[in-house]
Amino acid sequence: MSIITISRGSYSRGKEVAEKVARKLGYECISRDVIVEACDEYNVPEVKLVRAIHDAPSILERFTGGKMRFLAYLQAALLEHLQKDNVVYHGLAGHFFVENVSHVLKVRIIADMEDRVKLEMKREGISESEARRILSSDDEERRKWSRYAFGIDTRDSSLYDLVLHIKKITGDEAADLICHTVALEHFHTTPQSQRAMDNLTVAAGVKAALIDLKPEVEVSAENGAVRVKVRSSQLSEEWRIKRLAKAVPGVQQVQIEAQEISLRS
Repeated sequence: MSIITISRGSYSRGKEVAEKVARKLGYECISRDVIVEACDEYNVPEVKLVRAIHDAPSILERFTGGKMRFLAYLQAALLEHLQKDNVVYHGLAGHFFVENVSHVLKVRIIADMEDRVKLEMKREGISESEARRILSSDDEERRKWSRYAFGIDTRDSSLYDLVLHIKKITGDEAADLICHTVALEHFHTTPQSQRAMDNLTVAAGVKAALIDLKPEVEVSAENGAVRVKVRSSQLSEEWRIKRLAKAVPGVQQVQIEAQEISLRS
């Protein structure tokens, strides 16, 4: 039992590979449906959440924290799925949320720009120059977002356990390689790795519950014990923070710490 996250650019055939892997392993395959789920749960218009996790942040949003708020909703919804194991997720940001969980196989799918351009031209019925412009813009926006939100570049191969170039190898061959790799013992779920995933899921749920009230909140969890860090000036609302946090499944106790928090948003 394992989790597979697949990072890919537009028209890199990553969706195709992810679906093939899920079928071969009998795993759940998720992507945009997680966004829709987050929209429903947190009453956020889908178009806003899609743009928040795709487009690079504007100067204004760096101060309002809007994108980080939407990202918290996506993280909570995604981790609820991943916590159940036997999942393939393809899309933006998945591998960032499970960086230290050992039973996650992190895959990057890449393809040559020329092949991507041809595929987009065919599917969208647009010119070569327009397809190239859209793909280049899309790639740059994704890089800007990952640097802003996580301080890393999605092109960095060290972020992944496996990087596959879809050119000489086919989509079926790429899927076979992923299935072979995830079967290795290193990626099997252990009691320790499952606890790590459970802790991340609880912390993400609490952060999503609190972020409208405290956009700068920091949350960690350990076996049901949740630690919430807020600005010292916000302790007057301690009772409200605890009430919201304790409503999240898996939370047994809440500890609030006051400190000055350095914000990126």
